[in-house]
Amino acid sequence: MAEYVALSGGQGEEAEPVDSKAMRRRIASLDVFRGLSIALMIFVDYAGSVFPFVAHSPWHGVRLADFVTPFFLFIAGISLSLVYKKTSNKLRATQQAVLRALELFLLGILLQGGYFHGVNSLSFGIDVEKIRWSGILQRIAVGYVVAAVCEIWLSNTPRNAGHVGVFFRNYFLHWIVLVSLSGIYLGLLYGLYVPDWQFEVQQANLSDFYKNSTYIIKKVTCGVRGDLGPACNSAGMIDRYVLGIEHLYKKSAYRNLKVCQNTDGGGFSDNLPSWCQAPFDPEGILGSFMTAVTCILGLQYGHILVQLEDHKDRLKHWLQFSISVFSFGLFLYLIGDPLNKQLYTVSYALLTTGSAGLTFCALYVLVDVGGYRCLTCILEWMGRHSLSIFILVPSNIAIIILQGFYWRTPKNNIVHWVLSFTAHR
Repeated sequence: MAEYVALSGGQGEEAEPVDSKAMRRRIASLDVFRGLSIALMIFVDYAGSVFPFVAHSPWHGVRLADFVTPFFLFIAGISLSLVYKKTSNKLRATQQAVLRALELFLLGILLQGGYFHGVNSLSFGIDVEKIRWSGILQRIAVGYVVAAVCEIWLSNTPRNAGHVGVFFRNYFLHWIVLVSLSGIYLGLLYGLYVPDWQFEVQQANLSDFYKNSTYIIKKVTCGVRGDLGPACNSAGMIDRYVLGIEHLYKKSAYRNLKVCQNTDGGGFSDNLPSWCQAPFDPEGILGSFMTAVTCILGLQYGHILVQLEDHKDRLKHWLQFSISVFSFGLFLYLIGDPLNKQLYTVSYALLTTGSAGLTFCALYVLVDVGGYRCLTCILEWMGRHSLSIFILVPSNIAIIILQGFYWRTPKNNIVHWVLSFTAHR
């Protein structure tokens, strides 16, 4: 399987070598950071149901799980600066980038499109009229290809880098793309009019068990512009119109909001807001604009890594950049732009990217400067095999394969035994 820069250990294997002794060896901290991100993903996926404070925020706000995707996008941007730093054939390099992104996108559809029915189910397959087109890998693929095109076609010949301003001038076209994507995102998020809309919900009726499923129509009243709530935001409207409501994520995170919780326990009631049962995709089309922004910001960190050899110079520039990006994101939050992973708001993108930069600085000091690789060897190994780990663990493929082996009846499998034991403790 081809190596993907976003989730695999690729650090420039296909690129022409950079004339720097520091770049002749693998950047171990980048592998460790990638491994830390995949470990964090596994932890929040499995611990989120037990410790809700680490799971994805239902709507506004950030929790531990909300840092995972930005971390991967940030890493993808750094890796791209190593892979495409010196490109003699730009057209061929672009074709390779598009092909890798397409492979990653299709893999994401296979893993998260509904083909595999998850734990406790020994069946598979998906109605193509209901397949989910969006997902984590698809979002990384979009950010990857946009950042790759920027690096291949919009990079000037690097000059002697002495301060941050030089990096800005060398890659000012990257910043134009970044600002343009942010402007388009904000214009669509706040400018589009969202009309009233409706969706279908399958009605739970035991008498219809052996008959055709019955559906009821739920209506959502909007008629607003610039709303950032779960019901009437333009991001959801774009996905409903472009992708189709049947192709969106069915178990939206905002179902965990207090307003959507049934005080009587069990399921949804007619007293709850209708939109609580509506599909919404947290990896939708509009948020992909800011996905590319995060990847392009990571690309700038990679330029510092490539063009500066001294550890102190690298860390000085990274810290300046990280603190500036984090502070600007925090400022936007304080003046009213909410931190929202579902919408991938500008403040969220900047704050999480700044956090990723600070985390990378800490790991760089520990691993590449201090040489304490023995402390992070497991994370480094996970980083080099992160795509395989993502397929097997967070996507539940390993569990699905494991529970396929049972004793006499399908319920007699090790996965069912472990879940039963955990439930009774």
